[in-house]
Amino acid sequence: MRAGRLTVSTRQFEVVDVPTPNAGIGEVRIKVAAAGVCLSDVHFLEGVLSPGYLTSDHVTLGHEVAGVIDQLGEGVDSSALGDHVVVIAGERNDAHQITTLGFDYDGGWAEYLVIKAELVVKIPDSMPFEQAAIIPDAVSTPWAAISSAGKIQAGETVAVYGVGGLGIHAIQLLKIVGCSKIIAIDPREDARANALARGADYAFAPDDSRLKEHRGLHAAFDFAGVATVRKQALSMLGEQGRLIIVGIANEPIVIPSDMAFTYMRTQLIGHYGSEPHHISELIEFVRQGRLDLSHSVTEIVPLEKAAEALEKLAKKIGNPIRIVLKP
Repeated sequence: MRAGRLTVSTRQFEVVDVPTPNAGIGEVRIKVAAAGVCLSDVHFLEGVLSPGYLTSDHVTLGHEVAGVIDQLGEGVDSSALGDHVVVIAGERNDAHQITTLGFDYDGGWAEYLVIKAELVVKIPDSMPFEQAAIIPDAVSTPWAAISSAGKIQAGETVAVYGVGGLGIHAIQLLKIVGCSKIIAIDPREDARANALARGADYAFAPDDSRLKEHRGLHAAFDFAGVATVRKQALSMLGEQGRLIIVGIANEPIVIPSDMAFTYMRTQLIGHYGSEPHHISELIEFVRQGRLDLSHSVTEIVPLEKAAEALEKLAKKIGNPIRIVLKP
C-alpha cells in the first residue's frame, strides 16, 4: 500500500510503498477514506515537534482519520465489518504516558490503518468522511479545551487568538455553548472575515486599538502558539480570568507581572488533545444539525500530493482550514 512516511532523523517526507498491515488481537483494520492535514504535521516536519515515544526512525503521519472497518482482529466484538468510523488521535500507553497517532505510532496517511478496536468511534453512514476525519483534533481539541479545561459557561465573554484550523472551530463551539461575546483575534484579514461568518461577534487584528475596549473577559484561548499572544491575552482578562494555552510555541511561558497575575487571581491552563467522550459529543452535535463542518474542508487532494498539502498549510496558501487527503 502507499503511505506518507517521515524519517524523523532527517525530517524527510515521502509517499512510499509499505506492506499492507493486518489486524492483530484486539485490533481492527480501517480502509482509510479521508485524513486531515494539521499544522502539527507541519511542525513535526520542521522539527518544532518531535515524537516522545516513537521506537523507530520512521512513522506514517496522520492523526485525523476516517474510514471503513474492513478487517477484524481476533477477540474484537465491539466493531463490525463495514462500520464507518473515526479514529481517536491518541491513547495512554502502559506507563500512562500520552502517545499520539501519526507521531508516536503509525497514522492514517495511508491506504490502510491498523488500530486498537477501542480507539475507533462509529459515525453515521450519512456523515461525509472528509468532515468526519477532522473531528479528532481540529474539532475535538478545541471542544475539550472549551468544555473540560476552560469550563466555559453560557453568558461568558471569550477571546480566541488564532482562528485557523482549531480556532475557527472554537468560534463555532463557543456559539453552541452560548457565550455572550466571542472575539476573534488574528492578523489575517481573510481569517477574521471567516470567523465573523462562523459566529464571532467581533474580529480584530492583534494591533487594533479597539481591543482594549473589550478588556475584562472571562477567558481567552491561545490557538496561535505565539508568545506575544499570551502577553496580550493576559492583559485582556478580568478578575479570575482563564488563559487556556493550546497552541505550541516551544518557548517558555512568561507572566509579565506576578503582581497583576496574583491580584487578579488569573488562571493559566495548558491543554492538549481530547478524550473519547468529546468526539462522541461532537458527532452527536453534527447529527443533530447543531454543528456544521461543511465549510471546514478547504481542499481535498490525493495522498500522493501530501507534500504539496503540507507546503500550502505551512505558507497558508488560500487560508486553509483543513486540507484533507484521500488515499
